Amino acid sequence: MQLKKIVAAAGAAIAMTAATITTSTAVANAAPGCPDLYVVAIPGTWETGKDREPGPGMLAGVTNRLPGNTDVDYVTYAATAFPWEGDVYGNSKRQAISNARGLINAKLASCGGTKVAIVGYSQGADAAGDLAAEIGTGVSSVPADKVAAVGLISDPRRSPTDIQVGPIAQGAGAGGARPGGFGFVSDRVRTICAVDDLYCATASDDFVTRFAGFLAQSSDANPANLWRYQVEAGAIIGDLMSSGGVPVLQAQLSDAANQQRAKDLERFYRSQAHTLYGSYSVGGGHTAISWMHNWIAQQAK
Repeated sequence: MQLKKIVAAAGAAIAMTAATITTSTAVANAAPGCPDLYVVAIPGTWETGKDREPGPGMLAGVTNRLPGNTDVDYVTYAATAFPWEGDVYGNSKRQAISNARGLINAKLASCGGTKVAIVGYSQGADAAGDLAAEIGTGVSSVPADKVAAVGLISDPRRSPTDIQVGPIAQGAGAGGARPGGFGFVSDRVRTICAVDDLYCATASDDFVTRFAGFLAQSSDANPANLWRYQVEAGAIIGDLMSSGGVPVLQAQLSDAANQQRAKDLERFYRSQAHTLYGSYSVGGGHTAISWMHNWIAQQAK
């Protein structure tokens, strides 16, 4: 008789525990008013500004008509590139990262069961990728397991090891690859770079462009990033030394080389390769924008 009572009591306890777990999980996964997926989109340079609402710009086709269980917010930040615009590139990008992180933390504070997707274009992809790397390497207030997807279009810090969609662009982003990569979110990051887009496809032996990209990245006057700037500068110098050293850089800075670079840049800007992702084919009947839209939409299911 005593044994039966013990078994019955244990069974009741197990049932109550299971009910509690099930109820807690259901609340976490479907809290009233909370989306299944929260998309934070970071526009590119000049697509937003500190004193105006962010325009969807290039990412409009990515975020429009997502499933109904998805919320989307666009990040406002300086979105400038040159000192005479008020903020240097590094400070502008830091604003984007900070504001995006703030949006995500605020959403997760009230919707703990919501997953997050981060998308960005151009300077916005630079910021989105840095935030993803921060999360994936465990130095962010955002938990890595909350990130469902990171979509980067024309990322100036693209690494050759990042998972590319569409034709494989050579080289890396003009700003250099991120030290440490994306860590625990690497498998959830997708990058798209048009093969002729010099922002995300700089030849590894184009040291003038790589140094220029490094100077833009390091224009953020944040002492906490000093270690990263040292690593990135060391990578460029190491590659330069292994390719022939200072004479190679001098040759790339000659009058003839500068004239050719000017022609190449003029051809690049005229091609509009950086702005044609709405029609850039990545295969399977998809453009860069439609593919990214479908991939983000799948994360909400």
